[in-house]
Order: sequence, then C-alpha cells, then structure tokens
Amino acid sequence: MKHVVLATTVALTATTTLAHADDWTAYTYSSVSTTAAVKGMTRIADRVATETNGDLNITLHLGKTLQIASADITQAVGDGIVEFAADFFFSGNVPIARILNLPMLIENDAQWAKAYAAIEPTLVEAFADQNVVLLGGYRYPEQTIFTTFPVTSLSDLEGHKIRVTSPEQGKFIEEFGGAPITLSGSEVPTSLERGVIEGVLTASAGGAKNWHEFLPYDYRFAVNYGNSMIIANADAFDALSAETQEKLRSIVAEEGAATTADFIEDEKVQMASQEKAGMTITASNATEVAMATETLAPYWESWAEQNGPEYVEALKVVRDAIGK
Repeated sequence: MKHVVLATTVALTATTTLAHADDWTAYTYSSVSTTAAVKGMTRIADRVATETNGDLNITLHLGKTLQIASADITQAVGDGIVEFAADFFFSGNVPIARILNLPMLIENDAQWAKAYAAIEPTLVEAFADQNVVLLGGYRYPEQTIFTTFPVTSLSDLEGHKIRVTSPEQGKFIEEFGGAPITLSGSEVPTSLERGVIEGVLTASAGGAKNWHEFLPYDYRFAVNYGNSMIIANADAFDALSAETQEKLRSIVAEEGAATTADFIEDEKVQMASQEKAGMTITASNATEVAMATETLAPYWESWAEQNGPEYVEALKVVRDAIGK
C-alpha cells in the first residue's frame, strides 16, 4: 500500500511541476541566423531555460518561418499568437516610439542613452496599451547612406530613389530632393538590380552587410538610429512567477546591451571589409551635419504637433534629456 501512495505522490509532484513550466514561442523579424540580433535572441532563450531551471522555455523562430509580417509583430504578441519577440517594425502599432528615430534628433551613442532613459516610461505605457510588456531592446549603429551612385554631399541625393524604413527617414530624403521608397528587406536586392531604388539608408552591420555588392558608395552621414524592442505578451508574462519575471527582465537587459555592443563592433569590421572590397566610403562633415539638423528641427516639432499633446510632451522630454 505504501508503494501505491508513494507512486501517486511522485506522479502528482511531477504533474504539478509540469503545470508550472511555461513554453513560449518567440519570433524575430530577422531571417539570418548569423546576425547579432538573432544571436542575442538565441542567447536569451538559452539562458532563460538554464537560469529558470526549465520553468520557462522559449523556442525562437526566424523571420518568415511563421505567417507573421514584420509590421504585425507587436499585434501578434499582444494577441498571444506568439509570447515573445524582437520587434523592429513597431512604429505602426506604437507610433510614439518613433520619436527615437526622428532624423538628426539623436546624433551619437551618449545622446541615445539619455534619450531612451528619459522616454522609456512613456514607451512602457504605450506598449502596455497593446497588451504587451516592453522588456528591453537593442540598437543598430547609425543609419548612413549607401548608394549605387557617388555621394559626397546631401545635395547629391536630388532626383534619386532611396529605400527607407519609416516615414521619418522618408522626410529626410525628401528634404534633400530624393524620392523615398519603402520596401521590405527581402525586396531590396532585386529592386537595386532593376533600378527601382538607387540607394538605401542602413548600417554597415545591418542591411549593407548583405547588400554591399549592389552598393559601391557609402556616405557616412548619420541620418538616425534604428532599434528593436524586445517584448512579451502581457498575459503570458503575468502568469510567470515573480522570480521568473525578474530573471527574464535581467537576462533581456544584459543581452540587449550585449547585442548593441556586438552591432557596434561588427560595424567597424564590416566597414573595413567593405572598403577593402572596393566600396568608396566618404566621411560627413560638421558643417553639413549642422545644416541638416537645422533643416530638420522644424519637422520634429510639426511631427509632434500633428500627433497630439502626448507627442509634444514626449519630444520635450527627449530634447531636454539631450540638451537639444
């Protein structure tokens, strides 16, 4: 009889343990497993499984392996289609977050850190409205101008078709006479071959890493920064134990920072490799940077005013933080 009771107790204990284990599906917009972005998300999944002793297991799916468009990742997480994601194309669902991507507003790493810290509470609230928990994120290096034609000044953009990833980048291109075209990353190579576009705004460690053979020129003019949010479904996150929640937040914070650092290092490596392969790299100059900043500053204000008082306040918070 004792053996029966013992067996029953063990079975109940195992069932209880399994009931507390959570299995999450994760998704990333990136379809290339060797990028710093995917490596970072993979490290998160591996560490979470180990450091929670299997209480939370995350299975990562690369971009295009699930029927989720990149622009729909925020909504997919909010709806619980996936529980966890790296979300680069969040601007349509959480437009106030685009304040970090306004052209010429944030010009260097130090300004980015101050701006993000100042606006983070607003971002957390905005994602919460989508039933999403903002856990952290990572940043790409500055977005510069890669082209099929020589560029040594912003005036050289006039009359050319440039691929952008946001309306804000599009405004920058328009200001200097170019024609902005929004395309997904998968469409870029064929569009360059066919002349649909003649350039892209990206980073050496980003798109240019894959498209460099089509883009022989790089004008190192920092237009803006691109960043990815690391997010979780609010209901799934709330169902975790407090200890697991804290562990997940800690791991995301550490690996998000590590991913940013990896991108910055890879930017140097890729620039050197691209230049060695024959890419013509031209540095920007302080006079043109100052001119572009002055040109775009009224746009920051009109962008905020058109979107409402919350955006006006958010812009003020960021500008105060970076002293600009």
